[in-house]
This record gives sequence, C-alpha cells and structure tokens, in this order.
Amino acid sequence: MTSRVCPLREGGGLRLLEGGEGRTVVLLHGRGNAASMWFPLLAGLAREHQVLAVDLPGFGCSSAPGGVVRTAEEGLRFFVEPVEEVLSTLVPGPMTLVGHSLGGLVALELALRGRVPVERLVLVDAMGLGPEMARDARLFFRVGPERVARVLGPKLFGRIAPLPDTPLNRRLAALGYELMTVPGGRPEATRAFNTLVPLTGGVFHRYERLGEVKQPTLLFWGEHDTVLPVSLAEAAVKVMPDARLVRIHAGHSPQLEQPESTLLEWRRST
Repeated sequence: MTSRVCPLREGGGLRLLEGGEGRTVVLLHGRGNAASMWFPLLAGLAREHQVLAVDLPGFGCSSAPGGVVRTAEEGLRFFVEPVEEVLSTLVPGPMTLVGHSLGGLVALELALRGRVPVERLVLVDAMGLGPEMARDARLFFRVGPERVARVLGPKLFGRIAPLPDTPLNRRLAALGYELMTVPGGRPEATRAFNTLVPLTGGVFHRYERLGEVKQPTLLFWGEHDTVLPVSLAEAAVKVMPDARLVRIHAGHSPQLEQPESTLLEWRRST
C-alpha cells in the first residue's frame, strides 16, 4: 500500500492508502479513526482488488472543509462532499463502497446521491439506517473520545472496546490511541459529527430513503454491538430492494474483532 494526499478544489486534501489491482473497493472508516485502521484487511483485499482506504475529512491526515456547520445535513456534507470529489476524479468506473459506522453513513449517502458509480455497498455496523443509538455511546461521543483517551491513558482507554489480545491487535490499539490523542484534537470533524448524533432524540438517518438503494448491499453487523443495535440492520434489510444481513459474533467493529471471517464474507460480496 502507498499513501498520497489528493488535493481538493477549495484547498486542503484527502489522504488515501492505495494498492492492488482489479475492481475498486473503497474503505471508509468510523468516527475518530483513519484509513490505517483497516490494516488487518488491506493485504487480503489488495490481492484481488484495487483498494482505496480514505481518511475521512477532518480525521487522520485529511484536512477539514471550511465553513460553519450548524445542521445535520451540513454535517453530513462535511464528510461526504470531499470524498465524492476525490472519488469522482480517481474512480471513473464501478466501485464497491465499504463503510463502518460513520463511514457507513457516508457510503450510503454517496450511493443515494448517485454522482459516483457505486456498484455495491457493504455497510458495517453503519450509522444512517435509523434513529437509534445507545445512550452510553451518545454520551461517550458528546464528552469526546479524544478527551476521554487523554484522561484515561492507553491501558484504560483500550478497555472501552477491547480487541482479542494478539500482537497485531496490540499494535492496532496503540494506533487507535495515537489517533485519538493527536495534539489539538479534531475540533472541526467533532462539531460536524455532533450535528449527526445529538445527546437526545433521533440520530440522523436515511431510513425513509433506503428503498431507493438499488445496489446489492451487504449489511455486516456485530450481533453484540452496543453502539448501533443489530435491530437497525434487521429493519433495513426489509425495505432495501437488494440487501442481505450477515450477523457475526462481534461488537461494533467486526472487521477488527473477526478480520478473517470478515474478509471471507466480503470476498463473497465483492
């Protein structure tokens, strides 16, 4: 995999990790993470596909768009439009979008907007399917994962969503902690995300438009997710024209908790 920053028309840029050849798979991470958190899957996917893993705007090494974000729609555009701009340039042909959590909402919105050629969707414990989110998760996001990480330190912070104890996962935990404790935090991306996830009331979603998603869609869900319950996927699969649900024995991040099972199932779908 190689790294590069793709410039944006209005300044700044998006960082990508890319590698492999074949049909394009685009990976979109969740809140606070970066493209590098897909590390356990990158080599396996790149053996069969061109892989583009994106740092979402304001996270990782990607810059934040300018302007004031006041509403949820503006918050969603904060994350979607720079990604859409870069993909429109880099990927003229069909692509599979894989999105986890916040990245799942971004992938869903890109498919609904129809300005990039989305061939398939893989939504991993994704936001955007309905208004539910666990109260503890909302409070965690509102307090700020970056603030929590600095206060708790790496060992205690790692216990919030522990991964199986392996050498690779210890490296991933260290990377995740480093991303959360970057000097200065992620103020612009945090403000945009908070418009999507209020402390009370419904989380921003596109449930009413799920019937418009014509692409084959895999809903890949940790059945023990304590952030976004699997019931969201169960409801979504009933209204999406070409969707199936795969439940896996995992929490909110099955791609990290069960990477081998995840890769096997995604190969069947992509």
